Amino acid sequence: MPVQMRWLLLLSFVAACGKNNEPPPPTSGSPNGKKETARPTGGKPVAQLSPDEQAARIFGTLCVNCHGADGTGNTPIAASLDPKPRNYTDPAWQASVTDEQIAKTIVGGGASVGKSNVMPPNPDLADKPEVVNGLVKIIRGFKK
Repeated sequence: MPVQMRWLLLLSFVAACGKNNEPPPPTSGSPNGKKETARPTGGKPVAQLSPDEQAARIFGTLCVNCHGADGTGNTPIAASLDPKPRNYTDPAWQASVTDEQIAKTIVGGGASVGKSNVMPPNPDLADKPEVVNGLVKIIRGFKK
């Protein structure tokens, strides 16, 4: 390849690299998710968030995919799961489970409490009891 062509390729590569340095817009966490209009935490890095803010971010990016923003478990992903995700608005279920059982399910997954292994574990939360408690509060907040 002639030297002039190499320079031309190099220059076009350098020019292209400077374009669109903006990060992609945030999504709801699902592959086909819609663009978020606002961030409840103000876009702070996770390390600067309170445990309750971290819990809200986790629920809004992970849990909501199966359990839904309304806690009913009626989501497109949930429709393909067997068994279906827990309906957090069910008063009978809310009365039948302790906060400790909910926390154990969050950290260890469904299999850790004799339930479905479709509910994945979150071992990264094992050393963050305040965040797990925040998630438990969110789940309890769906009680009707």
